[in-house]
Amino acid sequence: MTLRGKVNGRGASLLVGIDIGGTFTDFVVRDERSRTLLVGKVPSRPGAEWEAVLQGLDALQVDLTRVRRVIHATTIGTNIILERKGARAALLTTEGFRDVIEIGRCQRLIPGSLFHIKFVRPKPLIPRSRRFEVRERMLKDGTVATPLTEAALEEVAVALAAAEPEAVAVCFLHSYANPAHERLARTFLARRFPASHLSTSHEVVGEFREFERFSSTIMNASVAPGTSRYLTRLEAALVERGYRARLQIMASNGGTMTPEAASRLAVRTILSGPVGGVNGAVHVAAGAGFRNLITYDMGGTSTDVCLIQDGRAGTVGWSLLDGYPVKIAQLNINTVGAGGGSLARCDEAGLLRVGPESAGAVPGPACYGKGGTEPTVTDANLVLGRLDATRLLGGRLQLRPDVAEAALGRLAQALGRMAIPKLADGILRIGVAKMASAIREISVERGHDPREFVLVPFGGAGPMHAAFVAEELGIDRILVPRHPGNLSAFGLLVSDLIQDRTETWIVPLEAVSRQALQARWDALRQTLREAIQADGWGPGPILFRYALDLRYRGQAFELTLPLTRPDQPMREIEAAFHKAHEQTYGHSSPGEAVELIALRASAVRTVLKPPADRLPRVTRAGVRPSGERPVFFGGKFLRTRLYDREALGAGARIRGPAIIEELGATTVVPPRWQVEVGRTGHILMSR
Repeated sequence: MTLRGKVNGRGASLLVGIDIGGTFTDFVVRDERSRTLLVGKVPSRPGAEWEAVLQGLDALQVDLTRVRRVIHATTIGTNIILERKGARAALLTTEGFRDVIEIGRCQRLIPGSLFHIKFVRPKPLIPRSRRFEVRERMLKDGTVATPLTEAALEEVAVALAAAEPEAVAVCFLHSYANPAHERLARTFLARRFPASHLSTSHEVVGEFREFERFSSTIMNASVAPGTSRYLTRLEAALVERGYRARLQIMASNGGTMTPEAASRLAVRTILSGPVGGVNGAVHVAAGAGFRNLITYDMGGTSTDVCLIQDGRAGTVGWSLLDGYPVKIAQLNINTVGAGGGSLARCDEAGLLRVGPESAGAVPGPACYGKGGTEPTVTDANLVLGRLDATRLLGGRLQLRPDVAEAALGRLAQALGRMAIPKLADGILRIGVAKMASAIREISVERGHDPREFVLVPFGGAGPMHAAFVAEELGIDRILVPRHPGNLSAFGLLVSDLIQDRTETWIVPLEAVSRQALQARWDALRQTLREAIQADGWGPGPILFRYALDLRYRGQAFELTLPLTRPDQPMREIEAAFHKAHEQTYGHSSPGEAVELIALRASAVRTVLKPPADRLPRVTRAGVRPSGERPVFFGGKFLRTRLYDREALGAGARIRGPAIIEELGATTVVPPRWQVEVGRTGHILMSR
């Protein structure tokens, strides 16, 4: 553990951000009184994540009695699904709909699977033997066709008890239109199975489309017990150490949740860490004068990218997690299996392949010296000189170039005696191509030119590869924030409180009156106010945001269109939809009827953002290199100057090739690139 800055002053108010990653757990501690910052890292502990959190707090000597707020991003729910370690869950559903989650939409949803002749769909998280039907039926307009009776619930309870479920997902047909039956079932099950976690689909996803709603609810039932146990244990440990405020959990929608809400609706935390990074990048870029950017978060296991337009990240209503649909409001983040720990292997055809498998935190890349034997992206960077073997990675880990070279040597033999530097360079080129492809998906494929955006790299490995990714995309400007290896943890400190709600309302847009729409907005605002009160936000101003889901009549899926105000004229809404459709799909049909599908409303309580600290202006002595070493660029090793980022003042200018080193990250400046340090300490790279 290494720290930067010093927290002092008795009674100072501290803010703590904690982000659990696949390889490291990151910490940021902000002293609001002295305006100082601590950053630190400890290795993550899969299966015992809370121990890494406490270890990091202890290593930074954080006095929890002086902490005003702890914000936490967790990957617990994501890892539970990826590792198939979910709770023993059961499903209670409408008679005749037991196999909805098995049938799905008869589509191959996973990218790249359409022409895969050996493709096998992911098995449902709840096997058929633990899926039970009950006699009840609700129509799509909320009318009761078949009432749910206590006798029907008693009958199914016998079989349900024999399944010994740790969690139960209740998914009834059309419960989004009328949740009365699900509420009745929940009350009954809470009485009969008090130890089981209960997930009702109208609470998890109050929207139409049964398959996606059922899938999301089942996923929630699978991850909620484990998430709840983790948060309960962590909260108790923090309280024992003197923490008296409420722990806040990062949610996928860009806001924070209470531990109670995160335990009940754990599926809403699956993008917890990446969202914190996006919020941090937006905050830093705004301070540097940029509002259109592409965030690029490269960690040890994966890379997450997000497009930011006019200072706001786009949101989506659903995504895939390991092949399972998740229908929740979330920032539009695209993830690719390429990180510092991505394994390089020789495939069946004798070709080099990189990822998506990762060395993870244990054993980690070969150069960690913890038992890893296969080469990774990190090993390739080390043998090419882009990482310094004499510096401690993350402030505590000594790298082993000899072990990295041995691992690469074995792979080189398998590939036909390839030269190790050439192999390492090939590994990085493949990784860069995969990451650039992920950015094209959120930019080019959605009507945006990446050359018009600033690339903001962060994570432990982001600044190391940013210039090469930018060259692949034609991007000319890169903004490297301060403490990029801890930006996701810092982003937690600037994340607002957010509650969101959705109401399905399928009606031709031309038939919607301003009065009817306003009445529904009023009802959604009231629902949000009640949720805010339940979460204990306290008094303060609340900003409401509005959006509509729209589509052309007859289309299968819709676009989410943000509104400038809730009473925006219908003609403006329709014109904006045509424009959005043109930008997204490359065509529009202005004469065709538009259909309203759903209303989306969010309540936002902004938090006070830490002001950016300003660096002293540079002197000539402030841009002297700390040393030099050979680094591989363009097919050969070049003598490359090294710089300590902490020693660079505002206004410092550096021309590539150069390496800028700091705790938790390394910025690689290739030939033909130059660097200028901004007033607030960010690095602006340009070609």
